[in-house]
Amino acid sequence: MLRKNFVRLAFAACCLPAAWLALQFKRDNLGANPIDALINDLGYIAFVLLMLTLACTPSQIFFKLKWPLLLRKLLGDFCFFYASVHLLTYVIFDQGLVFADIVKDMLKHKFLFLGFTAWLLMLPLAVTSTQGWQKRLGFRRWKRLHRVVYLCGGLASFHFLLRFKTPRFETVAWMAALGVLLLARVFEVFRRRNLKV
Repeated sequence: MLRKNFVRLAFAACCLPAAWLALQFKRDNLGANPIDALINDLGYIAFVLLMLTLACTPSQIFFKLKWPLLLRKLLGDFCFFYASVHLLTYVIFDQGLVFADIVKDMLKHKFLFLGFTAWLLMLPLAVTSTQGWQKRLGFRRWKRLHRVVYLCGGLASFHFLLRFKTPRFETVAWMAALGVLLLARVFEVFRRRNLKV
């Protein structure tokens, strides 16, 4: 019961940013360019959720915490949800579904291309996030596929970095955090190999 309530609380917390943005949009509190503000905020929320998803396994390994694994799938699913709404807001409201202009924009601006590539890589991860797909693929292949999430993290970081003309401290800090998470996973791989020897 406690486990279910914990997950439900996390679910509600992940819904709050969407509810807050919807309310701000309805009240016209998103500034002079609300669509641009929506795109930026949705992208940032998706990025934070991606980083939290990546932090779940290292937290379990190094701090012996069990609760992060309860949230990993939930955080990953919400990350994909916010990333998808982020993309759809750009495609529908900013570009008006004019795909020729979207392609030109992506070829002109590297950060758009990187962001779209990250979303494409997240798509199969979101589809195969269920236990049913884990059984179909087999745990080893499923795990190998879902390691692509680290590549998504790297692409999303550079998408975030290049989005603005001047680098922001928070962007550099998030990239540093991603580097720490990657090093933690590499360390764990070498540790397990040494134990087998």
